[in-house]
Amino acid sequence: MNAKGHVFKYPDNVDTDVIIPARYLNTQDAKELASHCMEDIDKTFVHQVQPGDVMVGGWNFGCGSSREHAPLCIKTSGISVVIAKSFARIFYRNSINIGLPILECPAAADAIAAGDVVSVDFDTGVITDETTGAAFQAEPFPPFIQEIIAAGGLMNSIKAKKQ
Repeated sequence: MNAKGHVFKYPDNVDTDVIIPARYLNTQDAKELASHCMEDIDKTFVHQVQPGDVMVGGWNFGCGSSREHAPLCIKTSGISVVIAKSFARIFYRNSINIGLPILECPAAADAIAAGDVVSVDFDTGVITDETTGAAFQAEPFPPFIQEIIAAGGLMNSIKAKKQ
């Protein structure tokens, strides 16, 4: 499993209220949620994001209230992977549960710039900034988490195993 796309970069402490503002939480429609993703921090995001693009954040990405809507709107917007210096624990778990790959790699998060093209090899954990040629090593997902992500989330993975 691999990802490759242009980078949208965000600072430390991007919380779930910024990822998807509370005023939109009255919907369960993933496409509607995605249409408001990051709008309070980056009004251009939803107009520029393309399928496969990459989000890079600082420390404590996804902090704040526990809402599954945050990783869901990121995934539905087309982002293929989120790379950050660190993630809030519940955001990390919610991301894996819905099949959004996320990698902690402080060196990559520091070095990668907005607009760069980045590729990720999920089997090895290698993050390559195609723009600069720099490579970074993140901890690769264990096979069972790769299976969950490949299935599109925990529930899909469980259903597939039952069949």
